[in-house]
Amino acid sequence: MTTEAITTDTRAFTESWQDWHRAQEARISAPHGFLAITGLHWLDDRPQRFPDAPGAWHTGPDGVVVTLDDGEELVVDGTPVRGEHRFGVLPERGGVDAVWGDAVVEVAKRGGNDIVRPRHPDAPLRTAFTGTPAYAPDPRWAVTGRYVPFAEPRPTTVGAAVEGLEHVYDAPGRIEFELEGRQLSLTAFPGRGPGGLTVLFTDATSGVTTYAANRVLSVGPPAADGTVVVDFNRAANLPCAYTDLATCPLPPAGNRLPVAVEAGQRIPRERGGS
Repeated sequence: MTTEAITTDTRAFTESWQDWHRAQEARISAPHGFLAITGLHWLDDRPQRFPDAPGAWHTGPDGVVVTLDDGEELVVDGTPVRGEHRFGVLPERGGVDAVWGDAVVEVAKRGGNDIVRPRHPDAPLRTAFTGTPAYAPDPRWAVTGRYVPFAEPRPTTVGAAVEGLEHVYDAPGRIEFELEGRQLSLTAFPGRGPGGLTVLFTDATSGVTTYAANRVLSVGPPAADGTVVVDFNRAANLPCAYTDLATCPLPPAGNRLPVAVEAGQRIPRERGGS
């Protein structure tokens, strides 16, 4: 390959990474993104009022219920609601967004618990956001690996950013690869798109230059022979890297890499990163 071709490939690689990084920043800092969260409220059978959401909230066997005062209104699925509104039983990791003026009140279930998590565009964490530090993209951190499916998906319990909370995912397989001269593997969870995979991991940079608890990596669908590309340049922070008002999962046992992955997003400035 000529020097010109290598330069062109490197430029294209860098521009693709920059597009990805900008998309990550836009998602976290959107008007109702995770930086806009102002409270994480855990519901039980006692009606509770919160300073950043209207009404009195409780939950039970029939799901989440809010009772709005006179003059209060939420918009749910495009329909204004007043008085008592029943959200019903929410699925795990599911939720409903109820609009309240310029805010959105997220009603969701996490770790078997119903929560209310308001998001306000003028939240100080969002308005003060100046971007996430990251390592410069380097093609050497994009490695080819092999996806090895399990005979049956394995229910895998992991901890969470919130103490005492647990998440359960069905792990369909693991990804094997070589990095820094070592044969390594990571347990994978289902990804967002069809056939895609998600990997939660830590490494020797965790708590030093990258967020201590976790980073996440999306991997595209494996080829017919199981080949996958594991691009650590796209190792992203989860919301818990920025705010304590997130319930992010921790990596499963065995997903701590014994090498320093100096690639991807670093500790946010909100956590003292530079």
